[in-house]
Formats: sequence, C-alpha cells, structure tokens
Amino acid sequence: MNLSVTTLKIENLYKEYIPGKLVLTDINLFVQGSGLIAIIGPSGTGKSTLIRCINRLVEPTRGIINFCGENLVALNSSSLRKARREIGMVFQEYNLVERLTVMENILSGRLGYISALKAWLRIYPPTDIEQAYQLLDLIGLRGYENQRADSLSGGQRQRVGIARSIMQNPRLLLADEPTSSLDPKTSVEIMKLMQELGNKLNIPVIVNMHDVELAKRFATRIIGMSEGRIIYDGSPEQLNDVVLRSIYGGKDWLQ
Repeated sequence: MNLSVTTLKIENLYKEYIPGKLVLTDINLFVQGSGLIAIIGPSGTGKSTLIRCINRLVEPTRGIINFCGENLVALNSSSLRKARREIGMVFQEYNLVERLTVMENILSGRLGYISALKAWLRIYPPTDIEQAYQLLDLIGLRGYENQRADSLSGGQRQRVGIARSIMQNPRLLLADEPTSSLDPKTSVEIMKLMQELGNKLNIPVIVNMHDVELAKRFATRIIGMSEGRIIYDGSPEQLNDVVLRSIYGGKDWLQ
C-alpha cells in the first residue's frame, strides 16, 4: 500500500492543437490524498486532453503540472520516463499487446523498472510475478493468466489494463473513458474495481467519463468541464440539474 500523500497541482494550463484555437483554457486543479475524481462534460470539451496532458501523452501549450513536487511540463525525456512510472494509465481501448498472455500484459507494467535486456527477454523478479498473481485474484481473472489477450471479452481486457497500471505501484491512476466501450453491468464492475484499488493503494483516481449517473455513484468529487474550462468542482450531491445544464447546455436532455 502506498502510504505517501499524492499531490497534483495544475496551474494556468492551456492547450491548443491549432495556433489560436484553445482546447483547454486556464485549467487550475488541486488534488491531494486519495479518492475517485470524475471529469464529466460534453464530447470535445477537452476532458481527454486534460487527462493526457497530466502525464504528457499530450504536450501542454503552457502552464504548470506539479506532481509530487516536480513540474512535469519542465522535465526532459529521461526524467519524464521516471515520473511516468508513478502515474498509471487506463485507456478506453485497453492498449494491450493482443498476442501476449494475460500475465505478460500485466507484468509489462514493470517494464520501466527492469533493464532493457530483461524487458526484451521478459524476465521479471519473483516479487513482480507474485504481485501479478495477487492482482489476478483482485481482478477476478485467476486461471486466465496463460490466455492470450485477444481471446478476452472487453470487460476482461479492461481488467487486465487496470492490473497492468497497478503493477507500476503508481501514486496516481488516470483513466481515459475506461467504460465507454462496455455494457452497463460491466461498466459498474470496472468503476467499482478502480475505486477499490485506489482505496487499497491510498491514491487518487482521476476518470474522464460520459456517464453522469455512474460518476455520481462512484466519485467522491466531480469536475465539470464545458468548452475547455472547468465550470464545476464539487461533490456528487451538489451536482443538480441547474449545474448539469450549465455543463452540457440545453434543457430537453435532462427530461
């Protein structure tokens, strides 16, 4: 269990893919401790861009992303690789290596901690293998360790993707629309799993998602975005229809 307190402080963050056309505008966000934070908002409002700016899968245009005392925006490639080891990432489309087994995919979360030769030969310390088996139990896939990833259902693949990110022993877990390709029952199971693992590790989990009811059910804090700006930051209980209309616009969709 990670007992250290994670802090993430985003200050005056801007992002433009096309010069002069802002996707993110003056984003300021402070995260400390643990808990599941859901980012909601209309499609195209910058939710995925924000998530991906945090670990610099997308390069910010300007601003500060201070993660546990380091400004990630200012890091060179070597320092960024080290910082990313402490930031787990769960993807919408799973990003598994389809031809590899479940166990090999989970263990790939340790690639940043072993030598290039051992990584190429897929040689991992016994402690890593033991941890991977423990995670298989936690995600409910013990017995699937030797199955290829391409033989799994979508929900099973996402569980493997989550376990791979947890293998990093992260201090922060990011998830970019992790339930958008899943049925409602599986979506609930995946959100519950991320919530439980975040609590077990005592780390924050930041999830970009479209399902407002699912966000209200599992999040301790909700960030509402509209047109590239944060316009709501508060509890699920305070996320009423007035606030939702300010985030999504219009009236009819709530009826």
